[in-house]
Amino acid sequence: MSVCENYKEVEKRVEEACKRAGRKREEVTLIAVSKTKPVSMIEELLPLNVRDFGENKVQELTAKAEILPSALHWHMIGHLQRNKVKYIVDKACIIHSVDSLRLAEEISKAAQKKQVTAKILIEVNVAEEESKFGVRTSELLPLIEAISLLPNIAIKGLMTIAPYVENPEENRWIFQKLKNLSIDIKGKNFDNVTMDVLSMGMTGDYEVAIEEGATHVRVGTGIFGERNYTI
Repeated sequence: MSVCENYKEVEKRVEEACKRAGRKREEVTLIAVSKTKPVSMIEELLPLNVRDFGENKVQELTAKAEILPSALHWHMIGHLQRNKVKYIVDKACIIHSVDSLRLAEEISKAAQKKQVTAKILIEVNVAEEESKFGVRTSELLPLIEAISLLPNIAIKGLMTIAPYVENPEENRWIFQKLKNLSIDIKGKNFDNVTMDVLSMGMTGDYEVAIEEGATHVRVGTGIFGERNYTI
């Protein structure tokens, strides 16, 4: 199947998941995760009015953003090193992967220099997997409180990367937990903090994530096919 056919299939499944959950289709942003994929594949999707793309590496995001139309929305979804922040702070529509105060301070500093407000999500390691980045749920509130005081930063919500599972139902509790955390935080009424975005669900489990309240799903393999990491 072509990239466009894959996208249409994913789109159909997103729509069906929204229906099952009694949600409107426009409540969910489908991010096409284009990491490691060539610009030509992204261009194939543009006639379908696809505008949201996700990248894992700063260099790849900035290179693609330079070549492709400026109307596209680039989501930084990979682990972000502090020394790379300055390259991305005015290019990413949302940085999904903030998991420390030091990283947030660097983003704040770079955003002030570029005179922008950086929109960020706090990455939560809900499953507490050793191999994953993200803050533990017990550390989430103090971190949000500290980041909310920084200038030129707006916390827009939460993000998680659920474990890889054969059966997506196994990750349902993770998505429920992230949703509940966002409700708790919203109730605290911190300045510069809204909980409008829940970035959760990938190729294997995005339908379950939508049923549990995801506003942004990150689908790569389901749209672009398997990745070759040896390149």
